[in-house]
Amino acid sequence: MKKLLLFFVLFFSFVSNAQVAKQETDTLKYLIVRNNGIEYVGQIISDDGRELLIMTQQLGKIYIPKSEVKSITLVDEVTDYRAGEYLGQGVFTTRYQFTTNAFPIKKGENYALINLYGPEVHFGVLPNLSVGIMATWIASPIALALKYTIPTQNPKLNFGLGTIMASSGYFNQAKGYGGLHWGMATYGTRRSNATLSLGYGYFNSGFSFTSQNTYYQPGTYAAVQIQGAYSFPIPELLTYENEVGNFKTPIVGISGIAAVGKKASFIWDVMIIGGNRRTIFDGQDIQYFYDQTTFQPSSVVYNDPFIEVKNTNVVVMPGMRFQKDQNRAFQVTLSGVIGRREEIVNNQLSVNNYSFPIPMLSWFYKF
Repeated sequence: MKKLLLFFVLFFSFVSNAQVAKQETDTLKYLIVRNNGIEYVGQIISDDGRELLIMTQQLGKIYIPKSEVKSITLVDEVTDYRAGEYLGQGVFTTRYQFTTNAFPIKKGENYALINLYGPEVHFGVLPNLSVGIMATWIASPIALALKYTIPTQNPKLNFGLGTIMASSGYFNQAKGYGGLHWGMATYGTRRSNATLSLGYGYFNSGFSFTSQNTYYQPGTYAAVQIQGAYSFPIPELLTYENEVGNFKTPIVGISGIAAVGKKASFIWDVMIIGGNRRTIFDGQDIQYFYDQTTFQPSSVVYNDPFIEVKNTNVVVMPGMRFQKDQNRAFQVTLSGVIGRREEIVNNQLSVNNYSFPIPMLSWFYKF
């Protein structure tokens, strides 16, 4: 009996000392998120199944009931800290200005983004799948956004697929539609990374202008003599369905984020919209020629009413993000468009360069 009692005393003493040693040597830090959204970063000193005892740098020791804990995430002290301050990861790190990266919105995490032109909401529905709604303040146009992320064995290298499917909504009785589909690769951490995206975009306005576009068969026609007098001939009359407002184009994105402090990050977001060459109706020019001696009609030229147009645009969106906490952030972007328009008229190329600013303000909210 005495031997059995001694065994239990030694056993519990060993277990107790092992736990103390573990607590003294375990310096890992964790991000603990409560159900009300309050977050703490610190060491987990003990966990008895009912409550956690954590040691934080700012508040010291804190007891948290396990029933109030939403999530516990290990913190990387190399990438998530700067000058002794926790930079955080958060759901906002998945987004630049317009484009996204290949980091996932964690399941159960959601955020809203309010821009000057309209709101967005995005939901983490599965570990690597998020769903979002994007719209203007009048809900036209409105779009459905999906993103699927593909992690690799290297935590700094991630891939993803995204798609945006849009409708014109109230405009033109929802006959207009468009879409953007892309793949992306992201290298870096959530706080400092760069992303390359390759995609394809298209838009159809849903309008038809067939009845408004009539023209004569292009060509040079000699004057015809009718009852002893020369006159200009009238060739076949044709119609054309205009495609103005519709486009299909490849899109390249080069984006990134760099932490410049605990509460600030530099954002750059560049989209190169290549533009396919397309044919549009531009009105028909008719030239009449007369004989220099008799002044009688000699010929008429019906010029080609179409022009070949190609627009190439680069949307540059550098900005700063100021994040007060893990639940709110504000972003200002000094964006603008630099474009080049090429027109081929009667086999003659003309080029017009243009640029204009589009400043943006955005508010992020986690919910």
